[in-house]
Amino acid sequence: DNDESVIPEAQPSRRLSSLKFFMRYPIFLLMFGPPIFRSSAGIDATKGNVDIWAFIQVGWLSLFAIRAILRLVAARSIFLPKNIRSILRLAFILGLLYLASVAYSPSRFVSAAYCIFYFLAWICVAEFVVDAYRNPPNWIQCLFQLRLVALFLFFLVVLTLLINPGSVVGEAAGSLIRLGGGTVAPVSIICPIIAIISAYTYLNSLESKGRSVFFFLVGLAGTLSTYARGSELPLLLSLAILGFARARTGRRSAYLFISGYMASILLSVMLVGAIGGGRIWNYFNRGQSLQGIESASGRTEIWKFVVQYCMAHPQGMGYVAGFRMIFREYYSLGLQLDVHYIGTAHNSFFQVLADAGWLALAIYLIMMAKIIAVGWRFAKKPASVTLASDSAPRHAIGCALVLLIFCFANGMEAVDFVLPLRAAFYMQNLIIAIILGMSANMLAASRTSVFSRPSDISSKNGTVL
Repeated sequence: DNDESVIPEAQPSRRLSSLKFFMRYPIFLLMFGPPIFRSSAGIDATKGNVDIWAFIQVGWLSLFAIRAILRLVAARSIFLPKNIRSILRLAFILGLLYLASVAYSPSRFVSAAYCIFYFLAWICVAEFVVDAYRNPPNWIQCLFQLRLVALFLFFLVVLTLLINPGSVVGEAAGSLIRLGGGTVAPVSIICPIIAIISAYTYLNSLESKGRSVFFFLVGLAGTLSTYARGSELPLLLSLAILGFARARTGRRSAYLFISGYMASILLSVMLVGAIGGGRIWNYFNRGQSLQGIESASGRTEIWKFVVQYCMAHPQGMGYVAGFRMIFREYYSLGLQLDVHYIGTAHNSFFQVLADAGWLALAIYLIMMAKIIAVGWRFAKKPASVTLASDSAPRHAIGCALVLLIFCFANGMEAVDFVLPLRAAFYMQNLIIAIILGMSANMLAASRTSVFSRPSDISSKNGTVL
């Protein structure tokens, strides 16, 4: 890049109190959802069945989106590095495809409404990235605040469990009681996030060992209480990635990783011998038959339906509302569950396919691949210019990448990551915002141009959003 640029100054970012941090970066408050204390009956917007909590959800998002819009409009010009800009452009192109799907959606009003929510959420992401490019936050504190929100949500779930257990627990196969969180908060997502961040901070000594271990055990216990393989296996994958990454940092770490791996194998063999393979298998399969496990509890039939429908209708079914209404007319699944209670594709990627077709799925995959690529670029090697010695940006971006991989793995049987107004949707968007914000700031600081701190960033390499 031979173009002259004006780069934001790289200065250490001091930590703020939690209150000041949330006021300064309100996108973190979006992760609250907010918590919904709704009966188990739920709502269905496609049938006009909404309640006061639905309006609170919309108001919550609108509050922060309006602030983001006003801040973007107030700036005389807004510029970002080219690769960050291209990712945001893909996100908005995907939104336009969702908007186009309104034309053939069976419930145009619902699809249009969710399109608006999608754009509002991504406007919040864009505003955070622009702000972080000019005035970077303390990136390690971003991870701690993310964990703090998850801990608060888990506390609300536990509190609700004591007051009204029926709203946060469900019955799994084999009469097991699982702590799902209901509409208060998705325990299968927030608890693994707590565990992953705590494990990362422990391995990299970013906080006291005792604090990291305590929060890790809290997150692990919450994850196990869900009795959900879709949560446990992605957490195991994420921890394995953390361990492998740590092993690459030095010979001693590699020895510890190999020793721990061998010890885990020996422990597994001992457990099988002491407890019995049959009992362990019964715990793992949650009382399901082998056929139920092979079909992912009937999800494969749903995914087959989505693929077959989109082969005949490449444009998809219509954003959010399409699958909910079209699938109700499909009765040949042979599932034990009434199809009227199935409102999603039970897979983030198949949900995108159902919402707006093959082109939307391709754009979504390309966008996520580019996010991983741009984050990995700075996570794998030190930046040429240190942004802040106390914020350890490389640690933060490495942890954020692992969190995003967890979201992808968990999304193999959940759709909350791609549905607006869901807490998981905001969580994934926040993780993406952290990766893009860090990458943009580290890219700017790594250049050898003259550093300055103007009120508006201008660059020949940038383009107005």
